[in-house]
Amino acid sequence: MKRIFIEILFFLIISLTKGFSQSSNDTIAYLLTCGPGTETYSIYGHSALRIVIPEKHTDTVYNWGVFDFNTPNFAWKFAKGRLDYLLIAQSLQSFLQSYFIEQRFVYSQKINLEPVEIRKLIVLINENLKPENIKYRYDFFYDDCSTRIRDLLEKSIGEKLLYPPAESGKLPTFREMVGKYQKPFPWLNFGIDLIMGSPGEKKALFRDRMFLPIDMKNGLSEAVINRNGKMTPMLQLPEMILDFDAPVVKQNFFLSPVFVFSLLLIIVIMFSSFFKSIKANNLFDIIIFSVFSVLSIMMIFFNFFTDHQQMRWNLNIIWLNPFILTCFVALVLKKAGSVWFKIVFFISASFLVLQLFLPQAFNTAIFPLVLILLVRSSLRAGFYWNPLSKKQVN
Repeated sequence: MKRIFIEILFFLIISLTKGFSQSSNDTIAYLLTCGPGTETYSIYGHSALRIVIPEKHTDTVYNWGVFDFNTPNFAWKFAKGRLDYLLIAQSLQSFLQSYFIEQRFVYSQKINLEPVEIRKLIVLINENLKPENIKYRYDFFYDDCSTRIRDLLEKSIGEKLLYPPAESGKLPTFREMVGKYQKPFPWLNFGIDLIMGSPGEKKALFRDRMFLPIDMKNGLSEAVINRNGKMTPMLQLPEMILDFDAPVVKQNFFLSPVFVFSLLLIIVIMFSSFFKSIKANNLFDIIIFSVFSVLSIMMIFFNFFTDHQQMRWNLNIIWLNPFILTCFVALVLKKAGSVWFKIVFFISASFLVLQLFLPQAFNTAIFPLVLILLVRSSLRAGFYWNPLSKKQVN
């Protein structure tokens, strides 16, 4: 969730060679929780683990949220879900510098670990720092900068770590969990809703929700450690070490996807009603179906050719179906292809009804787009009941 690459290579080398293999009894572990930013990669916040060894005068931050933009074929690997993240060790000052520049708050919470648990945690960190382990295959829901820390703490404390009892009532889905951070960014929210498949509808249990840094901070703050019947809070009260307000993003409804696509729908209806030129209509449909064809190809790719499990089984492929590509080819080749347009029309119309029962939530902004497909495919299909189709020539 933090897109810097190795900032202090020298510090990393020291960590790899020394490894802090031994820690004194005054070694302290802290959970660092960083506030959201305004960049796409930063809106969910960030987590890191800080280890302070006063006896050795070391103050090290372990950061699992780093990837290299210079990775060969970066964009392709990211789309395929094959981009590796890595762990770096850096000084606290170096870690805080970028958050100070971006004006993002940082909370620090001491983790109430006993010396034996601290030693086990450091052994696990050193294992992560080995060259063969320093990289890992990133998974937004299940293996990211936050869940890596959660997992190490669970292993260090063992069965003594207790989470609150299972909640009663309605549990949030993974889509809803990320949606609360995306809400201030309607276009980003629309895009992620579009490419996230039905796995996003899975209910996120208490532990699952810790893939989001602030939710992990809140969750671990509720956890306790059972030490011979005495319940000790896992985390102490948070201390703000960088004090900035959360960013306020001004929203403009007139620039939102719902408004823009609704306006486009009105334009399409007006054009369909008043423009009779065959040449103009052909050009208009080529433009429209080329855009929908790109989206259709994207749906095919994310459903069948990516390793991102969250993007598979995406039911948006129903209305962004491969038949749209056939319609586009027919338009380019100046073929009638009315049968393909009929198929697109009936699938789009069926989707509007079926979406009420499908096991996936859909962003409201897609519905004007579905209606645009309905209007233009019905014209090209030449339905006898459509008064506009009688005025058009295929």
